[in-house]
Amino acid sequence: MFVLLKKFIFTIILNSTLLLMLIVGIQNRSYRKRVNLLIGETVNLPISFIVGISFISGSLIGSLVINSLSFPKDKS
Repeated sequence: MFVLLKKFIFTIILNSTLLLMLIVGIQNRSYRKRVNLLIGETVNLPISFIVGISFISGSLIGSLVINSLSFPKDKS
C-alpha cells in the first residue's frame, strides 16, 4: 500500500511540474488556435498549450491506470 501511495504522489508531482514548465514556456507564443468541442469552441489557445495539456493528461491518466492495475488483489 505504501508503494502505491509513493507512485501516486510521484505521478502527481511529476505532472504538476510538467504543467508548470509548460505554462512558463508558452507565455510569448503568438500562433493561437481554437479547439472545437461538442458544445462549442474554446478561446484562442497556443498550439503548444493544447499539445502539452494532451500529453500531460495522457501521462497522468496512463500512470494512474497502470498503478491501479498493478495493485495486488486479495485472492479470497
